Amino acid sequence: MCADANKDITEQTQTMLDKVEALLLEAGSDKEHMLSATIYLKDMQDFQAMNAVWDAWVPAGYAPARACVTGDMAREALLVEISVIAAEIAN
Repeated sequence: MCADANKDITEQTQTMLDKVEALLLEAGSDKEHMLSATIYLKDMQDFQAMNAVWDAWVPAGYAPARACVTGDMAREALLVEISVIAAEIAN
């Protein structure tokens, strides 16, 4: 069972974005260098709640190109999955 199994879309979105941020930092990037994002929702009726969390997470002026689609999740309990492409921070 996944850790988010009992969480709502808001909590699952925040958890997913925390994971994305950690992976960005690990890869030598950050939220200001995202080029694109694809968000997969189990149910498009969750869009507004997910989008509120997304908008609060993305730094003002750095929103990447984004697509949001409905899709089957890797695990039944998941409500959202997020994939991003980002540039490496130049040294």
